[in-house]
Amino acid sequence: MNFLFLWLVLALLLSLGGVVAFILLFVRDMTVYWFILSPLIIIVYQFPALVVFRIWKRKREKSAAEDAPAPALAEEREADAPDAGGGGMTGGSEKG
Repeated sequence: MNFLFLWLVLALLLSLGGVVAFILLFVRDMTVYWFILSPLIIIVYQFPALVVFRIWKRKREKSAAEDAPAPALAEEREADAPDAGGGGMTGGSEKG
């Protein structure tokens, strides 16, 4: 069973927890000093959520790569490719 959504839920809970912790610790005694430093403090409190979100994203990409069909062989891709016969953006002209 795939429990990848739990990583995302954990990241969301950590993010909300960081905001709540910031409010409980700093908003009550907000001064100009804390107002200037508040973006840095919020970043510190959001860092655990960022780490968990990146773990979720890597696991999701890994599971998507495992579920993807195998790429076609090079010979099949060459056979399906259109002929590149002399015109287009090659820069040369075909005057005879």
